[in-house]
Amino acid sequence: MSIDVDRRFAVVHAALTDELDRQTARLRELTEMSADTGDPGESHNQEALIAATRRSVEQVSGALRRIAEGAYGRCEGCAGAIPAERLEVLPHARFCVPCQQKQVG
Repeated sequence: MSIDVDRRFAVVHAALTDELDRQTARLRELTEMSADTGDPGESHNQEALIAATRRSVEQVSGALRRIAEGAYGRCEGCAGAIPAERLEVLPHARFCVPCQQKQVG
């Protein structure tokens, strides 16, 4: 790997690690304050926030795992390279855009 690629992965790894720390703290905070308020709407919102935060933690953890395994930036659908622009916007992306569209389509 070139020095630029190594440096880019180090920057991505650091950013993802920071994001994982933030999301893990948020999840801990949300689950600690999830006491039943008696308001079904509030309870539903709280559950939705917890579920979304858990998904975020899983996505970021997966990206960190792919970096460690040397698979980061490779599409899990076609094994092609995920464009750098996509990874800049969505650093935990597992699929290139065409394969992602197949996943949701």
